[in-house]
Amino acid sequence: MEEFYIPLMSNNIEKDDILALREFLDPDNIPRLTNGAKNREFEAAWNEWLGTRYSVLVNSGSSANILTVMALRELKKDGRNSVIVPGLGWVSDVSSVIHARLKPQFCDINLSNLSYDVEQLEKTITEDTKAIMAVSVLGINCYTDKMLALCKKHNLFLIGDHCESHGTTFKGKKLGSLSEEFASNFSFFMAHHATTICGGMISTNNEEFYDYLRSYRSHSMVREMDSLERKNRIINENPELNKDFIFLAPGYNMRATEIAGVLGLNQLKKLDRNNEVRKKNFAHFIKNLDPNKYITSLDIEGQCNYAFIIILKKPSFESRDALEKALREAKIEHRRGSSGGGNQTLQVYCKQYFKDNNIIINQDDFPNLNHIHHFSCYVGNYASLEQEKIDNLLKILNSLDV
Repeated sequence: MEEFYIPLMSNNIEKDDILALREFLDPDNIPRLTNGAKNREFEAAWNEWLGTRYSVLVNSGSSANILTVMALRELKKDGRNSVIVPGLGWVSDVSSVIHARLKPQFCDINLSNLSYDVEQLEKTITEDTKAIMAVSVLGINCYTDKMLALCKKHNLFLIGDHCESHGTTFKGKKLGSLSEEFASNFSFFMAHHATTICGGMISTNNEEFYDYLRSYRSHSMVREMDSLERKNRIINENPELNKDFIFLAPGYNMRATEIAGVLGLNQLKKLDRNNEVRKKNFAHFIKNLDPNKYITSLDIEGQCNYAFIIILKKPSFESRDALEKALREAKIEHRRGSSGGGNQTLQVYCKQYFKDNNIIINQDDFPNLNHIHHFSCYVGNYASLEQEKIDNLLKILNSLDV
């Protein structure tokens, strides 16, 4: 494996995490290893840290997206069947809508927080729009007052994908805990702010939604619900079925292991400490990046950064290639197009979806999204990254003729 001067990610598992696992995996008293008490404990601790009432631990952030949209479709059958999704995000932001047999609507982004261009967002909303999937890209807050007001005005369900933004805030409140959010999703992949190796969390303040999520996480079995009243009602409505095997929807197995719960609990102890380092790193980086060559006017209020965002001011492929060449030569691992590789509407699966459904997409509608797609990249930012390496990265970037 290639050795990088600055790798894209750092394994967030530390010695104390391994010791916590060793203590849990007692060979003389072998514990339950599938979804159980430790996951419940982690869900409760996450609620306390985030400021929500209910959380459901799943096996990935992508699973969190899929279950959230699926449960929304099943519970809120209001005749509306479209969900606005950002072109900049992860594949599961879009695929979750497609899997749920809902219609994705796309909107351009802005270059201040890499979230929706609110003016275009307002024009994108139709009578069929059911929800908005908002993505906080690489630790940057995705919300504005106007965006939240649009959700309220049009009675839209707001889903926050904060998989890369544990601890990012809007007006002092952690993303995921805002009253306007119907649900929020987080990822615990190995390099994210907190990790369970693989894993994800869905958080909400809606008790009914939470109970159905618990069911859908386990093949949609009714027996997984917390509410005895709800469980008994469904059982009584289906007397021809074995009460232990009533499946509410075409569900999935997206349960997490107890190992994920153990790791999550231990990671949560140091999350705030590590987040402060990430915030400090990014603030230093963006402050010292040459504003004549790169877009540095990002709205970083409340940021809890996951990666250093490098956006060329000039839309030049020659400059882009020079930037990437310099990073490669310095052994600085990077990814073009920011989170998820840039413009999702250009991806193979999206083009096939458009073709199958006779949908015409005009790329002229996404100028900012395509600028990020072609003329940006990101470099890893993590708590163990040395200040000297950040300064050397800045020297390389600021010396380039781009």
